[in-house]
Amino acid sequence: MPTESPTGPSGKAPARSKRADALRNQQAVLAAAAEVFVTSGVDAPIRQIAARAGVGMATIYRHFPTRADLVTAVYRHQIEACAEAGPNLLADADSPFDALRQWIDLFVDFLVTKHGLADALQSDSNRFAALHTYLVDRLEPVCAQLLDAAVDAGDISPGTRPYELMRGIGNLCIGRDTDPRYDPRHLIELLLQGLRGSRAS
Repeated sequence: MPTESPTGPSGKAPARSKRADALRNQQAVLAAAAEVFVTSGVDAPIRQIAARAGVGMATIYRHFPTRADLVTAVYRHQIEACAEAGPNLLADADSPFDALRQWIDLFVDFLVTKHGLADALQSDSNRFAALHTYLVDRLEPVCAQLLDAAVDAGDISPGTRPYELMRGIGNLCIGRDTDPRYDPRHLIELLLQGLRGSRAS
């Protein structure tokens, strides 16, 4: 007696395949949009994002009906990547301070891609506030873990608060897009040297 094909009338396997394809498309769109936002800002044409992702514009609108939906999803995706990187860097870096430095570099990469975020979401201030809260809630514990590890290793002295460090780095990134002479990474490196120089002798 013939067995039922995995792609038979039940449709279970095809449904799983469609869900997997949809997830791959969604991830491709998020990655492409993040790259386009860096070079062209969050007001870049949707067709440019679709072309980079290798999908049709209808696919983007199916997952993200509005530009604000897409912008929010991109930055939530990047926040998650930054959060997940912390423990991995701590496990793989030569020292906790090196892990902290590499994580801050990723954090800065994220911050400098936020050009135009407030303008893109200003029609929905609640959405922007929720995204900011999500960033702090996800990344502050990661920053705290890295700082604590650096303190325990004797790389820096205790007393640096994770929120203050993140806020300070964010403030240093302001103006990067409007002044080509300004390099926030240089000042952030000086800040890190100061943290390291402050350790107890």
